[in-house]
Amino acid sequence: MGKKQTDHMPSFSSLLAFLISFIFKEILAAEFPSAVVPVNVGLVLDMNSWAGKMSSSCISMALSDFHETHSYYKTRLFVHSRDSNTTVIGAADAAVDLMRNENVQAILGPQTSMQANYVINLGQYAEIPIISFSATSPTLSSLRSEYFIRATLNDSSQAQAIGSLVQAFGWRAAVPIYVDTEFGEGIVPYLSDALQDVEAHIPYRSVIHPSASDPEIVAELYKLMTMQTRVFIVHMPPTLGYRLFALAKQVGMMTEEYAWIVTTGMTNHLSFLHPSKKKYMEGVLGVVPHVPRRKKLNRFISRWRRKNQQLIDDHVDLSFFGLWAYDAATALAKAVEGAYISTMRSKETIQSSSVHHQVSAISQIGKSLPTVLSKTRFNGLTGSFNIVDGQLQSAYFKILNIMTNGERAVGFWSPEKGLTRTLKLPESRLYSSSQVSLKGIIWPGDTTSTPKGWVIPTNGKKLKIGIPVRGGNAFVNVVRDPSTNKTTFTGYSIDVFDTLMNMLPYHVPYEYVPFSKPNGESAGTYNDLVYQVYLKKFDAVVGDITIRANRSTYADFTQPYTDSGIAMVVPLHDRRTKNAWVFLKPLTWDLWVISACFFVFVGFLICILEHRTNEEFAGNNRQQVGTGFWFSFSILFFAHREKVVTNVARFVVIIWCFVVLILTQSYTASLTSMLTIQQLEPSVAGIQDLIANADNVGYPKGSFIAELLMQKLKFDESRLKEYDTLDELELLFSKDKAHGGIAAVVDELPYMKIFLSKHCSKYTMVTPFIKTDGFGFVSSDHFNVFLKYSHLCIKFMYLMIF
Repeated sequence: MGKKQTDHMPSFSSLLAFLISFIFKEILAAEFPSAVVPVNVGLVLDMNSWAGKMSSSCISMALSDFHETHSYYKTRLFVHSRDSNTTVIGAADAAVDLMRNENVQAILGPQTSMQANYVINLGQYAEIPIISFSATSPTLSSLRSEYFIRATLNDSSQAQAIGSLVQAFGWRAAVPIYVDTEFGEGIVPYLSDALQDVEAHIPYRSVIHPSASDPEIVAELYKLMTMQTRVFIVHMPPTLGYRLFALAKQVGMMTEEYAWIVTTGMTNHLSFLHPSKKKYMEGVLGVVPHVPRRKKLNRFISRWRRKNQQLIDDHVDLSFFGLWAYDAATALAKAVEGAYISTMRSKETIQSSSVHHQVSAISQIGKSLPTVLSKTRFNGLTGSFNIVDGQLQSAYFKILNIMTNGERAVGFWSPEKGLTRTLKLPESRLYSSSQVSLKGIIWPGDTTSTPKGWVIPTNGKKLKIGIPVRGGNAFVNVVRDPSTNKTTFTGYSIDVFDTLMNMLPYHVPYEYVPFSKPNGESAGTYNDLVYQVYLKKFDAVVGDITIRANRSTYADFTQPYTDSGIAMVVPLHDRRTKNAWVFLKPLTWDLWVISACFFVFVGFLICILEHRTNEEFAGNNRQQVGTGFWFSFSILFFAHREKVVTNVARFVVIIWCFVVLILTQSYTASLTSMLTIQQLEPSVAGIQDLIANADNVGYPKGSFIAELLMQKLKFDESRLKEYDTLDELELLFSKDKAHGGIAAVVDELPYMKIFLSKHCSKYTMVTPFIKTDGFGFVSSDHFNVFLKYSHLCIKFMYLMIF
């Protein structure tokens, strides 16, 4: 029993602290009974709006709470409210009225960014600070007014979080849908930079007028449906945004192939949305500031709901702007006290009388408030209140998955750690933009499969891909069917390009266009073809296009996808002997005679050493001689079966086996060399021999090879013979010089390898003598997204193939 009483009794330390605080307040009140100084502040809101009603009630509660806990402060804030009537002119008139008739020292509000733009200029002129807790447009910061304090988050602070989301799911493009106002346009530059940092781009910007009708919005949605991008970032006020999603649901844009991300412009007002309307936003991702739920915040929410039951019945619940309004009013009350004390202590006012002393101090509060507010620090409802350069600093964002029955947090984003499932992470954790850092997401269409972010567009512009026209080309072959007038494109370069486009994470429609005249012939050289990209006749060029410095001045190239270099191929001279006695040539006649003599000598010597003790060499003289010769000759093939028993004979056999081994191996190698390598010699040793002999040289039609041979190697133009196909090249080699035949061909290494693969027994390649950068695809400037991504893909494919 005694223990229970002890648990409920306040401790002695808490009682002592309460008594000291109470006595201190009473002493201050008794010593300065008339020290309360009224300070007028203005409040400009749209009083008939949900946010206006909520913010007004929060400011009233904030000042009441502050003055109750700071009763010893000398200043008291008296709020004079004005209704802006949801218009810019109304907000400006309200601000002017407060400045002229109420002598306000600061103004809280106005509610929207467009209203704030005008009121900030008025505050700068009158030297009265404008403290906004709901104007989030980044363009307001560009006004650079020292009298503008933004006690809410700048819209630009969420751009990087959205960029991390786009990167996490592998999307390469996203379309922003924003309202055509200062609020909507302010975030677009920051959003564009954030997407560019994650290698994504904005193919189209969808702008919705604030007073757009439903048919106008539907028309814009149908336009978006015809495009390939299926990732949309919505940034607009909640009322217009809810209409947009309702119409998107109606036209079929809330299915599994679509991905939607909404900014804080809508997520900050989700508490206002009636549950029946959230079904239109099911599966949408939202970015919202993270406010830790603490006891102080929970107690305030309970108090606010008890005092504003009527607003809750009208489906107006507490939102972030209400919390920021509470903290802004608290910060203003703290700053007013600090500014008043600072002004009272100034030398300029101390010399005045007491009455004039207070009046003069109050009149100077507005000028001092911006400086004092920038130094004001406290823990508010939304966390740490910290103003830097007139801007409330942000830290964390929460990623929401909006469902019919509410919102579900799937992760967080912070500038230091990126996307995370929880905020309690070790300091060693690196920045993450991975999908695995988020919890499971229910996407539109009630699916857990991540949308790929693109589809084949119904009216997308097809890129024109120029193709060189060369018949019988293994890299590019253009065949036109006269009966159907249909052109077919085949070849290694076409296959590589098609594979590359299939590897892209989004669909790019394109069509091949031959670079030809109406009669089907080539319309020019390869330099002319590349120049068409500069003239914007083609978006890209695919084919056996060599990467050259002069071509790079007016077009961009991808990574090379073939070997590089220029080589020369010449015919082989076959000096091999065709008669039946060619096997005698590896050894000279002297060597043949000496070898025969040694065969006889070794056989005779073995007979003498073995005939007395070895029965295999016994018999009459003829048998002994025959056995000895047979034994000596069979050693040549290591086929002897007779055994030697004397040590001297064994030594002779070892020496003779070694000699025979050397003799047979040398004979085999010499004969092989005479029948193959030594007899297949190139007809031309080098490029200088061609110049010295004034031989004809072949080169591919339309290639830069002719220019290189004439300018760099000084070949006479009359000695250059062009060919179109490899079959024509073979025909040129078959002719003699007098009839236009060629002694060599100079072409790029990939083509020479193909030619030699068909005629390896008749021709050989001289070592490449000029380096090139290989074949690459040509791209225009507005096709640079493909070019950037293709560098990685082509490099990967090159490594896999070669």
